[in-house]
Amino acid sequence: MTRWNLSIPEETDRMVRTFLARNGGRKGDLSRFVDDAVRRRVLDLTVRQVKERNARFDQTEILDLIDEEIGAVRAGSS
Repeated sequence: MTRWNLSIPEETDRMVRTFLARNGGRKGDLSRFVDDAVRRRVLDLTVRQVKERNARFDQTEILDLIDEEIGAVRAGSS
């Protein structure tokens, strides 16, 4: 487990802690909340990057390539 030292605006801190308290907050909930938020944000940014990178390609072409690769994997695992 890694420890982070973060500076968070007081308003954000109050908002999150109030939310957690209203929902039966327990020890460790703040860490879990931050971990979940960071993971979601990283996923969101990754998806955006992939979409931007692939925007120049035709969607049908991409789907055809995906179908081909899935077929190849399935044929190899049978």
